Amino acid sequence: MTETSFTPRVFSGIQPSGNLHLGNYLGALKRFVDMQEAGGYETVYCMVDLHAITVWQDPADLRRSTRELCAGFIASGIDPEKSILINQSQVPEHAQLAWVFNCVARMGWMGRMTQWKDKTAGKNAEAASLGLFAYPSLMAADILIYHATHVPVGEDQKQHLELTRDIATKFNHDYGVDFFPITEPVIEGAATRVMSLRDGSKKMSKSDPSDASRINMTDDADAIAKKIRKAKTDPEPLPSEAAGLAERPEARNLVNIFAALNGQTVDQVLGDFGGRAFSEFKPALAELAVAHLAPISSEMSRLMDNQDEIDRILTRGAERAREITAPILKKTYEIVGMVGPVEL
Repeated sequence: MTETSFTPRVFSGIQPSGNLHLGNYLGALKRFVDMQEAGGYETVYCMVDLHAITVWQDPADLRRSTRELCAGFIASGIDPEKSILINQSQVPEHAQLAWVFNCVARMGWMGRMTQWKDKTAGKNAEAASLGLFAYPSLMAADILIYHATHVPVGEDQKQHLELTRDIATKFNHDYGVDFFPITEPVIEGAATRVMSLRDGSKKMSKSDPSDASRINMTDDADAIAKKIRKAKTDPEPLPSEAAGLAERPEARNLVNIFAALNGQTVDQVLGDFGGRAFSEFKPALAELAVAHLAPISSEMSRLMDNQDEIDRILTRGAERAREITAPILKKTYEIVGMVGPVEL
């Protein structure tokens, strides 16, 4: 069989669950922009609202959060002319391919997913939604409906991408085709996993009851600077090498954040600040964070005051997306044996 050549294409998405924070920016949005600007790929970025409803969402909150996330994408540097920017539910081929993949994937595969185990640990798993259990199959469809060749992911999503590769491999094998690509993960960056400002052992999260634990993308300059000044540290000065951060989670977190914001390695940051106290480092980090994040906050606010603009961008994005997804779904149906597929 001749190996198929796939268009280099990046896909990734974020759930519109509200309260974008620094971890989302450094772990995802900044990387999305970097891949957009690097060239060599078509880039598709998505607000995955179908994933969001695997647990109950207030409808008004979901609509607001979806538009706010779109504003966050754009304010962070995603250009709707350079990238395809979409809301998942506006591109029906995602859900249609997901059903085909539900019939390819095995129950045992789903049951072994770490996130499923984590989210149902100590709870009545039978009360969880079928959508939550099948979440990775929909994620595979999100990726493969674009024949995406690369996906920037955090470590916590790597297992799901491995499942996507398994589904693509099984589909291709079952039907004797080389139709879906074996997508490659892209995991890199100094701060792909940003930790809480109050506890360096925990991931920065919107669900943390302490607002001081995170920098929200809607925080103004004063709030950003205040949270960094009050971030938990230890009494020792910064080390001169990265190895010195091994047992210092709060120090490591702040250095990682500085490195990611400034486009440096951890060792480069420590080359500048090694031996210096946090009383010197924190003001420099606050200044850097404000310079990067305050303009994003301001632009998000402007866009949220012009929601018709957001809706126009998403409508156009869906139209562009379907130019890719409709032919791929049609060919999938033909491979599976669906009779007389309609023109999509």
